[in-house]
Amino acid sequence: MSETSKEDRTEQPSEKRLREAREKGQVPRSRELGNVAVLGCAVIALKATGGNVGAASRDWLRQALSFDRTLLDSPELLLPHAGRLLLELMLPLLPLILTALVACAIAPAAMGGLRFAGKALAPDFARLNPGKGLARLYSAESLAELLRSLLRVALIGGIGGWVVWRAFSALLAMPQASLEASVAGGVDLALTALLAMVGALALLAAIDVPWQHHQHRSKLKMTKQELRDEAKEMEGNPEVKARVRQVARQMSQRRMMDAVPAADVVVMNPTHYAVALKYGPGMRAPTVVAKGVDELALAIRALAEQHRVAVVEAPPLARALYRQSQLDQEIPVKLYAAVAQVLSYVYQLRAWIPGRGPMPEMAEVDVGADGAPDPVDGDGSPAR
Repeated sequence: MSETSKEDRTEQPSEKRLREAREKGQVPRSRELGNVAVLGCAVIALKATGGNVGAASRDWLRQALSFDRTLLDSPELLLPHAGRLLLELMLPLLPLILTALVACAIAPAAMGGLRFAGKALAPDFARLNPGKGLARLYSAESLAELLRSLLRVALIGGIGGWVVWRAFSALLAMPQASLEASVAGGVDLALTALLAMVGALALLAAIDVPWQHHQHRSKLKMTKQELRDEAKEMEGNPEVKARVRQVARQMSQRRMMDAVPAADVVVMNPTHYAVALKYGPGMRAPTVVAKGVDELALAIRALAEQHRVAVVEAPPLARALYRQSQLDQEIPVKLYAAVAQVLSYVYQLRAWIPGRGPMPEMAEVDVGADGAPDPVDGDGSPAR
């Protein structure tokens, strides 16, 4: 399959696409923000601990330049002595080193959060493709990086020149000052220049951070087809879901039809609605074991007649039962009286013996407002 062109990727990335990118370690990164964080924190730490670092460095230099004759007589002590000097030099600088290490995590945390992505450590041999390497080298992103580098050099160079020009008279006076004053003045000048450079880099970072976020989302843009495929994957294929519903409906109807022969009565409308009821010992109220409309209602009636189940035509009650009752559940309390009247007629009919008295007759079933006629469609069938 050919690679999708950038022109087709017009849709913003979904949350799933962004989450998968984060899991792969693909998050926006700003080099300018990292430079500002590390350099700015280091300068602030140096300003805060500069006096202690200077005094410790002076003592260390005095000790390092002192002459110890025992080292000449015991050359094996030279290496431990050098290690001890190195350790004593690192101790005053330890706050600066720790501050810089902590600052390294500020930019990633601010841009995309700190996360370990094991997939990013996997070898990607596609990066060894010379063609793709040349394409990246001469891409618009590389051109933007070149422009940022030129702007960075111009800003830092301009800020540095401005600081030196402002302190030119102080620099000329340093040779006449004492060593300590000259060192203090030089350190203060360097820190001032660094702070000015941090301000310039902060201006670049304020431009670069939104740009990196925009570039990151642009790379993850999706086509309309990819969004549709993802929606199908997340929500399920509509055709499969429709088939599942159809199979479930067929299984429900099969179970329902299997229960019709054991029903006590089927209430009809007489052709649009059919509701099969069962009532027996231990049951609190009659239960709906089957119900249907149109063709399904006729099938329920035919099956009931085949198994000699009583069929009673009571249109208002049939409509009310179909609308207000649920399959495999008891009928509503407000229909108890009407259903009891139908069941009483069925039980009388079962007990009747031809030639011994008149045949029981079904009185008109009154269900009150619950038996109001249903709205109908243009063809005369009940609206559903």
